[in-house]
Amino acid sequence: MSSRYDKEPFIAIRGWEHEAWEGYETIKRELDAAVKRMGKRKTVVVLECYPGVRQEELVAAFRQAFESITVVPAEDAALHPEEVDGKVERYLTDDRVFGYMAPFLIEEFYDSERIDILRGRIDAAEEGVVLVIGFGASLIARGDLFIYADLARWEIQQRFRSRELGHWRSGRREEDILRLYKRGFFFEWRMADRLKKKRLGEIDYYLDTNVKDSPKMVTRQALFEGMAQAARRPFRLVPYFDPGVWGGTWLEERIDLPKREHPYAWGFDGVPEENSLYFQYGSVRLELPAINLVFFRSIELLGEKVYARFGAEFPIRFDFLDTIGGQNLSLQVHPTVEYIRDRFGMHYTQDESYYILDAVPGSQVYLGLQENVSPEEMVADLRKAQEGAYPFPAEKYVQKYPAAKHDHFLIPAGTIHCSAAGCMVLEISATPYIFTFKLWDWDRVGLDGKPRPVHLEHGERVIRWDRTSPWIEAECVNRIEPIGEGDGWKEERTGLHELQFIETRRHWFSEPVAHEQNGSVHMLNLIEGEEATVESPDGSFEPFVVRYAETFIVPASVASYTIRPSGPSEGKTIGTIKAYVRA
Repeated sequence: MSSRYDKEPFIAIRGWEHEAWEGYETIKRELDAAVKRMGKRKTVVVLECYPGVRQEELVAAFRQAFESITVVPAEDAALHPEEVDGKVERYLTDDRVFGYMAPFLIEEFYDSERIDILRGRIDAAEEGVVLVIGFGASLIARGDLFIYADLARWEIQQRFRSRELGHWRSGRREEDILRLYKRGFFFEWRMADRLKKKRLGEIDYYLDTNVKDSPKMVTRQALFEGMAQAARRPFRLVPYFDPGVWGGTWLEERIDLPKREHPYAWGFDGVPEENSLYFQYGSVRLELPAINLVFFRSIELLGEKVYARFGAEFPIRFDFLDTIGGQNLSLQVHPTVEYIRDRFGMHYTQDESYYILDAVPGSQVYLGLQENVSPEEMVADLRKAQEGAYPFPAEKYVQKYPAAKHDHFLIPAGTIHCSAAGCMVLEISATPYIFTFKLWDWDRVGLDGKPRPVHLEHGERVIRWDRTSPWIEAECVNRIEPIGEGDGWKEERTGLHELQFIETRRHWFSEPVAHEQNGSVHMLNLIEGEEATVESPDGSFEPFVVRYAETFIVPASVASYTIRPSGPSEGKTIGTIKAYVRA
């Protein structure tokens, strides 16, 4: 069947089409004109780069654009790689996956004497363009023109995987993708985001460097107006999909994805820290990390109360886990708030839930413990299984429940769980997303041929041994409560658990349903039906069409909106699930 799922959603930015450029030739003309408008004999251009930007490509383009140019690599003033490694070592630990959130600023990795040497080189240039480029370039000079070169988190990961990109300023050549990601997550990206939040409002131009040799550029005003427009209307993130050892067939078939050597396991279309946004300025499509919108339109997007609680961080995450035609997920548990704070420096934890978007007959979910489990005996069996003595007898210790389409399983931190094969899971969770302690992985290796990391030493410390069948059945399995109904609509509360901060509401409707702002950003998914249209009662945004399985965001600044069946779904009953932060 042909999918109508939009894999390239964009936000049309109105009124700023004349301040967007695509390709090096058109960007060259704009920058050349900007330099000439200044009428100076020497023009200093500062090109601040997010870690992972292809600086060599940009330098080559500038050399072609300007006849007289002096290039000053800012990172010549950074600490030597061995110094950087020593400074961050305690935050990265020996673990392949987990570190501790590092508090560094980029200034701590630059040497003042080396900065003075580079400033001397800038002063010594008498004419032409002086290009100061690198991660930390804005520490060296303020410049006459200030450009910020950015790229999406997912693109950085692709460069890791292709071995094009390694650690920033490290003396160690790292081949392990998990360790590369860990250093980015706990150190490099945090530091780069702190600099971005400080500097982006000062730039003249913003440069999208996601596609090799195909840059896009907008003015600062066009960028910030684009973010302002996005924060006043519903929108979708740009999704991406990734294979895994337990992957299934649902995503490939229902989302119409290209065939891969290994099946798709994950789909990410509701994780602003990882996903990007497409801003369409006329014919120019700019890609920017969605986290930029969170940073610079925090209150409009999140809501005043959510911002006061979480800061400039999007606290809700929707993603897909596909085991239809695949295998079990790893048996796992997530850390308690105290543990994740003390051990990893996070201030809230990875509370989760499994909403079953689809399932084959006989599907199951592992959730909670059997009655009268001995912790010592279970941990001993997990250790022996990990050593290869015998497979872990999961059914002896862990309870299983039948899983059918539209079931909702709530998974407070500390609850042992995993989806078995046969489920298409819409995971509705708190944003921290790498803090999964695998307890047993069914004797598998990863796609890289290496054993997948198991973290029993963490997991055994956070398992809630009192969460056995009676508690799970009463608290976590299909806690569906009617909230209200009217002509052609019904609203239900499906979760999450009272220990979790996310509220989920499901609507079944054949007529328009009104949604009111409640102090929080809303994240929704069309869980049933081919199409729906989101509309503003007062026309404050254009009608917004969503299709089956698409996740979308309604900013807190939107006071009210309606959703109705549309297109092929007119006259039919369809369903959405909505998540928001509880008051």
